[in-house]
Formats: sequence, C-alpha cells, structure tokens
Amino acid sequence: MEQTLPLLNLKATEKNSTDTPIQKTIGQTFKSTAHLTKLLPTGTVLTYQYLVPVFTNQGRCSQLDQHMTCWLIALCALSCFFLSFTDSFRDQTGTVRYGLATTNGFWVIDGSDTVPQEVAAGYRIRFIDFIHAVVSMFIFVAVAMFDQNVMHCLYPVPSEDTKKMLTVIPVVIGVVGSSLFVTFPTTRHGIGYPISPH
Repeated sequence: MEQTLPLLNLKATEKNSTDTPIQKTIGQTFKSTAHLTKLLPTGTVLTYQYLVPVFTNQGRCSQLDQHMTCWLIALCALSCFFLSFTDSFRDQTGTVRYGLATTNGFWVIDGSDTVPQEVAAGYRIRFIDFIHAVVSMFIFVAVAMFDQNVMHCLYPVPSEDTKKMLTVIPVVIGVVGSSLFVTFPTTRHGIGYPISPH
C-alpha cells in the first residue's frame, strides 16, 4: 500500500548528513525563531494593534487621547509581564489546565485541580522568568512606540533627535530582547501557547 503523506511519518532524528554549514546555520535560525514565537507577547500585541487606532484617533490626539494611549500601553505591558508567569499542563483526565507559577510551585487558575507537590516544583518561579517578563515588557513598549499612530499622538511635532530616537531605540530593544530570548529559552507554555511536556 502506498503512503499518501510520507512526510508526516519522518522521524525528527532523521537528518541529512550532507548538510552544509550554511544549511545548518539556516536550520538553527528557524529553530531560534520558533522559540521567539513562544516568548514574544503576540496576543497582547494583536489586542494592542486592534485598539490603538481607536485610542489615538488615527494619530490625531487630544490630551485625553494621549492619556488613554499611555494607559493602554501600560496595561498591555503589564499583561506581557503577567503572562510570562503562566503555564499549562494536562491533568490525569487529559484536560488542559492553566495556572500561574509561584514561589511554592504552581497555582491552577480555575482551582479545579491541584498539581502534586513533586510535579509543582518543576513549575516554580525562577530568576529567568523575571528576565523574560521584563524583556517581554520592553519589547512590547518598543513595538508600541514604533506604531505611527502612537508616534503622531505622543509626538505631534517631533524634533530630528526625537525622530531618530523613536526609530533606533525600538529596533535595538527588539534585537537585544530577541537575542536574550534565544540565548536563554524558557520551558513555560503560557495561556494560548502549546502545552508543556511536563
């Protein structure tokens, strides 16, 4: 019988031994990019991009619009920080449960299940979680400040130095933050991300 989808049955360990260094580098780049999709605040950014044209009045802001835009950026940045401490697991019945990492282990958000103490220890907050949370906030703010509506709202008549700063700083924050995410990956699978293997 002929296999109709042979690529789906390839094992992950099967690799072409004739890969050149360039092909290996490209492969590592794609793998690193896959790690970034787990760590960057994509849900928050999508929500922000949906709301920002309304809050900024398409870049033609009154003083009230400026304040509301700043509050939107702050709330979304806090969301990025908070979501960095969420994780997920499957309980004994196979149901996906979401929770929050704590210093003692793991707190299941809906409270319907508890994680055994020895398993919960693997979910405990670590120092790297705070680094990811802070970097995630900075990357979000960089993306927010790069938005043209926000730039026109908060800086209606920017000086040349301000224009340069608003162009360079978000790019630098993005590169440094992405490098940190790739260098120090996390095992967290927060709300809306793939399920944790443990």
